[in-house]
Amino acid sequence: MKNWMLMMAFGVLMASCVNENKTMKEMNPFYETYSALYSVPPFDKILNKHYLPALKEGISQHNKDIDQIVNNPAAPDFKNTIEALDKSGDLLSRVSTVFFNVKEANTNDSIDQIAVEVAPLLSEHADAINLNAKLFARVQEVEKQKEKLNLNREQERLLEETFKRFVRGGANLAADKKEEFKKANTELALLELKFDNNMLAETNSYKMIVDKKEDLAGLPESIIAAAADEAKGLKLEGKWVFTLQKPSWIPFVTYSQKRDLREKLYKAMYSRGNNNNESDNKSVINKIVNLRLKKANLLGFESWATYVLDDCMAKTPKNVYDLIEKVWTPGLKRAKEETADMQKMIDREGGKFKLASWDWFYYSEKVRKEKYDLDEEEVRPYFQLNNVRDGAFAVANKLYGLNFKQIPNMPLYHPECQVFEVKDRDSSLIGILYMDFFPRASKKGGAWMNNYRDQYHYEGTADVRPVVSVTCNFSKPSGEKPALLNFDEVETLFHEFGHSIHGMLSQCHYRTLSGTAVSRDFVELPSQVMEHWAVEPEVLKMYAKHYQTGAVIPQKLVDKIIKAGKFNQGFITTEFLAAAILDMDYHTITKAGDIDVEKFEKASMEKAGLIPEIIPRYRSTYFNHAFPGGYSSGYYSYIWAAVLDCDAFEAFLEKGNIFDQGVATSFRKNLLERGGTDEAMKLYVNFRGKAPGIEPLLRKRGLN
Repeated sequence: MKNWMLMMAFGVLMASCVNENKTMKEMNPFYETYSALYSVPPFDKILNKHYLPALKEGISQHNKDIDQIVNNPAAPDFKNTIEALDKSGDLLSRVSTVFFNVKEANTNDSIDQIAVEVAPLLSEHADAINLNAKLFARVQEVEKQKEKLNLNREQERLLEETFKRFVRGGANLAADKKEEFKKANTELALLELKFDNNMLAETNSYKMIVDKKEDLAGLPESIIAAAADEAKGLKLEGKWVFTLQKPSWIPFVTYSQKRDLREKLYKAMYSRGNNNNESDNKSVINKIVNLRLKKANLLGFESWATYVLDDCMAKTPKNVYDLIEKVWTPGLKRAKEETADMQKMIDREGGKFKLASWDWFYYSEKVRKEKYDLDEEEVRPYFQLNNVRDGAFAVANKLYGLNFKQIPNMPLYHPECQVFEVKDRDSSLIGILYMDFFPRASKKGGAWMNNYRDQYHYEGTADVRPVVSVTCNFSKPSGEKPALLNFDEVETLFHEFGHSIHGMLSQCHYRTLSGTAVSRDFVELPSQVMEHWAVEPEVLKMYAKHYQTGAVIPQKLVDKIIKAGKFNQGFITTEFLAAAILDMDYHTITKAGDIDVEKFEKASMEKAGLIPEIIPRYRSTYFNHAFPGGYSSGYYSYIWAAVLDCDAFEAFLEKGNIFDQGVATSFRKNLLERGGTDEAMKLYVNFRGKAPGIEPLLRKRGLN
């Protein structure tokens, strides 16, 4: 009797647990089909507590998908192994894209802690797949048969990329080496997360408080108002606060007449992560560089750069250094000329000091006014954010026939987001675009494009259209003024919008190959080519309208902008290439050892011949692209892609029409729609009819 009652109670308890588990799953929005318009993520329902269980469940479900592939009794073929792998892990993909995108754009302590907990789990999960001997054996078997399978080019490419991913993921390593490889991956995941968190903490922690009005001398009213708003938010009424967000520090060092304060703020900017505190990144860099070298060596490569570039257009470090040298020499020559111009101005004004890096923005702006009669603040009122955004939309409409409509009442991860449906000429859906423009403490610095959902179209199923986001850190509205951009921010908007177009126009069958899933030195082509239209007179007149009067930008200002287009290109080119060299120098190290980050950086720049008046665009301890970001041994990609984008835009100029429909259609069909379905250079030649040359780039920058 007692045993029967005990068993009955146990059964009730188990049923209760099952029901509770079921209820918990039902309450987690990631476990349900997204019901919002266009099936966008239900940001309004997602709570921080949902992420970790959904990520763990996603890992569990992905493991089951892998087990089904591995244990399939049928002989391995393209469909049951390669395509099945591409389809696997749907829940994990949905959760992780939301989680990591939100972490970048709107994080908090809870999300940061979840990231620390889940990073090693995801690293271990990826390794478990890449190092699964039975799974790799099936992939190998399909790869051996590839000549007999009658695959189309996209299927061939998926097979090639899948096989390569396993080999580069350590599948061929001996058992003991696999354990070393896995350990390195786990450590790297945590270190890269630490670098990122340190960077955000350093950026957010610094505030330069100004309490004397005379210390605001030279600053435009809009910048003063923004600083007052910042102070008000910190309960510092009657004062002005300047931060290390770009919309704050760049205008200050550009216009402030107080050299000591310019130096103070500039040094705070370039000292981030190098303050010997809990957020210091020097030891993190040391460990990252050595662990990456260890991984590369395990896989048979002499350096991390050799490993990374083997999967890029550049192929070898030598090819990267060769390109850098071709642009570095004329760029540095021009930078020295610009330095001389500014020193003459300092001497003429009785400055009695040598130009320093914290003076460059200030004196280059003065030289620009003197040489070209162009004042950036005179131009800014014509670059109201929403008008610039609509200008980018108009360019996409004239080139590709795309139409953008803002959708109200959509689920948002932050109230400042805007959402647009994007449709083609025939009214078919192209994608959903989220845009998030302003800096905040919960958002990392910079600008980027991400996917919340990839495009794919498996045979016999509906075409799944992408959900993409563009995230920036632009000048905020201040006082009664709307957000007014400087021209650097205008180009940034067009740039990131170009990435989004690449993601949305994708017409691929497989997620692994769709949209922006291309090599890093190719992915910047669609973004950088869009920048060309931003400054074209025909386009400026489409979107550059005075925020108060609505008047189109006057021709005299357009002429000044065009005339000054090559101004300061020595600095712009050299500071960028200095960072690219620094990235390459770290990652071409072939011998493990302790790295003194400050000495290493100094030696790297001295060897390159960088002049002391310029520092790298990113110094080591806040070099997000090279360390936590996905551009290690890849920051050069922007200049590599610049060769492509200048050559591509030349195709429009050769036709005498920047909106030539023949060229635009070819660019869309041969590049933007194709994702990574073929070799990057082949895609480019299919569009252009020939390989790119460097001359259009040098000509555009005035360096030839």
